[in-house]
Amino acid sequence: MNQYLAITSNGLENLLADELTKLGITDAKPVQAGVRFSATNAQVYRCCLWSRLASRFVLILSEFYCNDDMDLYLSASAINWSSHFSVDKRLIVDFNGTNQEIRNSQYGAMKVKDAIVDSFTKKDLGRPEISKDQPDLRIHVRLHRDRAILGIDMVGLGLHQRGYRTQAGAAPLRETLACAIISRSGWDGSQVLLDPMCGSGTLLIEAALMAANVAPGIQRAKWSFEVLNSFEADTWAEVKAEATVQGRKGIKSLEANRFFGIDNDPRVLQAAKDNAKRAGLADVIQFKMGDAAKLEKPQGFDTGTIICNPPYGERLGTEPGLIALYTAFGAQLKSEFAGSHASIFSSSEELLSCLRMRADKQYKLSNGALPCHQKNYSITARVNPNGETLRHSEKEDAQIAPDFSNRLKKNLTKIGKWAKREELDCYRLYDADLPNYNVAIDLYLDHVVIQEYAAPKTIPEDVAKRRLTDIIRATIQVLNVDANKVVLKTREKQKGKRQYQKLSQDSEYLEVNEYGAKLLVNLQDYLDTGLFLDHKLTRRRLGQMSAGKDFLNLFAYTGSASVHAAAGGAKSTTTVDMSNTYLQWAQRNMELNGFVGGDHQFEQADCLQWLKHEDRTFDLIFIDPPTFSNSKRMEQTFDIQRDHLILMENLKRLMRDEAVVVFSNNKRQFKMDLEGLDALGLSAENISSKTLPMDFARNKHIHNCWIIKHK
Repeated sequence: MNQYLAITSNGLENLLADELTKLGITDAKPVQAGVRFSATNAQVYRCCLWSRLASRFVLILSEFYCNDDMDLYLSASAINWSSHFSVDKRLIVDFNGTNQEIRNSQYGAMKVKDAIVDSFTKKDLGRPEISKDQPDLRIHVRLHRDRAILGIDMVGLGLHQRGYRTQAGAAPLRETLACAIISRSGWDGSQVLLDPMCGSGTLLIEAALMAANVAPGIQRAKWSFEVLNSFEADTWAEVKAEATVQGRKGIKSLEANRFFGIDNDPRVLQAAKDNAKRAGLADVIQFKMGDAAKLEKPQGFDTGTIICNPPYGERLGTEPGLIALYTAFGAQLKSEFAGSHASIFSSSEELLSCLRMRADKQYKLSNGALPCHQKNYSITARVNPNGETLRHSEKEDAQIAPDFSNRLKKNLTKIGKWAKREELDCYRLYDADLPNYNVAIDLYLDHVVIQEYAAPKTIPEDVAKRRLTDIIRATIQVLNVDANKVVLKTREKQKGKRQYQKLSQDSEYLEVNEYGAKLLVNLQDYLDTGLFLDHKLTRRRLGQMSAGKDFLNLFAYTGSASVHAAAGGAKSTTTVDMSNTYLQWAQRNMELNGFVGGDHQFEQADCLQWLKHEDRTFDLIFIDPPTFSNSKRMEQTFDIQRDHLILMENLKRLMRDEAVVVFSNNKRQFKMDLEGLDALGLSAENISSKTLPMDFARNKHIHNCWIIKHK
């Protein structure tokens, strides 16, 4: 008998040990990410063919202390490699792990390769070929601290590659992980099985193969152990023939209407059908189009087990749609599948909490490097006093963050009416009104942007995630908004132009109305949307002041102030910003409102440097500089508190006799240097309270706004 190591994912060691015991192994011992055991050739052939959970089986040739590369080379050299395979076999060395001396796995693999090659050449047997693309054999090395295991991989390609799947969805489960999920789901093989988000069908195909007692490796054409000197062809033929007969009988014995797969992506669903056909299950699994958020019992499904691996997004902006999906899916499970069992696999406990069901059991697994959870549920019927089954109702959802929900409803009534009177398509609905729900929520027509402020370090991460999940669920419910039109962003304290950083490449623009001006916003691509909502009254005032004036807009961003000025009858507009992207956006905003031609100029420049050298004069100037900037494209740093007098000195040169400067900034506790301004021959009037719109009334320090004139 030889010693072997069966390799699996962390957390599946005991499951694999139980499986090997059922396959006839008597000494299966779980170790980290694997199981150690001893076996004859016939036993290990059977394990390779039948294991649903192992990714590889390694014939252990040596175990040794390995402090450095010399230990590694000498220990590998001590193995009589030519007794295991001939020199004409192509090799590759898979090296896993490092220690203090061997810090690079590629270097470790090279030392083992050198030892193997030297073992053959010293015997004048020739030099075995090293092949990364088409190896006949894989040499396996596992190094942990000062201990190493060296052996021959008996399999070749990973055992999760069953041979039936050539296409998959965006995030396919490995077949070995799918079998682990099925094994822990409570499904016993005799119940009806439904996967309502089946993707490429892996869970259903693996379950059907289990129920039919089909060996998972039966379709593999090549095994590494077949090229070993110790290979017993007759023994292997017998093991494989027995499995072939069992599989054919098992598939024929499967009853109809036992496996159901549903997905809303026709391309992926077709891939699932093709995969099932290659697995010999074309007539066993019923696939159809459907939406898990509106899930109903398939015809032929009474009670049974629902197993699925719903999507779990890690990318910014995916959470609202997923929260809505999990919430609706949980509601449908409770409404449609009372008496059944469900097992849901996800990387997000927060998303699983949206199902609003209490788990009977739960397990921790890994999907690659991603920690995941599997939770099993018993779906019980809800009945009224008359014994009638109750369907899902809004009463359940009313328990979602009730304080936050009530505040949102109150704000919607009050601010929504105001916005309608003011002819505003976009406004702020909520701005961290409650300390436990630290977000800002803005409406843009029928779209919602939720900006999550970074939670204080004193708030545990899991608490912050759960609160954010509740916020999104409650917002979707209260506003009755399509989850696909909810955008989530995380906002931290920004400096300079960092608030303009690119977040995605979607480039989808939405046209909104603000006091009669048409403006383009982009809800996805940037942290900000292209429209600072707190400046709406300032922009309206500029429009009212601009008739017949030459208007200058500095730090113009997307030019919304220029649009209002032009709409108010400005004789000319000059729009200046350092970003070509935002200048182009400003031009589009102007063109959208019909303002084109030589009277409307756009200049790309560092506004601070532009001010020093410009010699034109203007009647009306709007300037909204950053609080602080250290942009690489600027010659020096800028601080609004420190540098605002220098700014005013340069602005004065551009002011005609009756000119007005509207000066705004967002620095809290900003203090205007009135004495310094007086020395420049300028006067200032604070109009901050007059330019604070109703939807920002809670935060009186959101911006400072001043009227600057000649004395």
